[in-house]
Amino acid sequence: MPKTHTATNTKTARRALEVACAGKEPGAIDEVYAPTFVDHVNSMEYRGTDGARQSVALYLELFPDLEFVVDEQVTEGDRVASRWTLHGTHRRRRVRLWGIVISRLEDGKIVEDWAASDSLSLVRQLGLWRSLLLVAHHWRLLRN
Repeated sequence: MPKTHTATNTKTARRALEVACAGKEPGAIDEVYAPTFVDHVNSMEYRGTDGARQSVALYLELFPDLEFVVDEQVTEGDRVASRWTLHGTHRRRRVRLWGIVISRLEDGKIVEDWAASDSLSLVRQLGLWRSLLLVAHHWRLLRN
């Protein structure tokens, strides 16, 4: 793969996290994700750009001041591995969540993501009671 494609894929994967997933620009989802996008995140799966919007909406509801920071990236061929940190506040409690996503790109857009985050750390930061309330409140969104 030419070096320019590698650099473009790396930039697209960074924009997906820091701009699209953080809800900073509404049109960014269509710019970085293919219509056939499949997102495998922890035990959930989202499909298409509508699925990406649903995922972003859930994160923004949980963390209105949501910010993703890409800490490190490795690109090989059509795949980009990104290690990231999420910063946000849920009910006046500031949290940081760490994760990794491997993105597969075709024609300059992400067609598939495989992501994992440190959910146990999130429970520790929010506290068990807040975490249980969070799950109960968002059960319908989490099941879709």
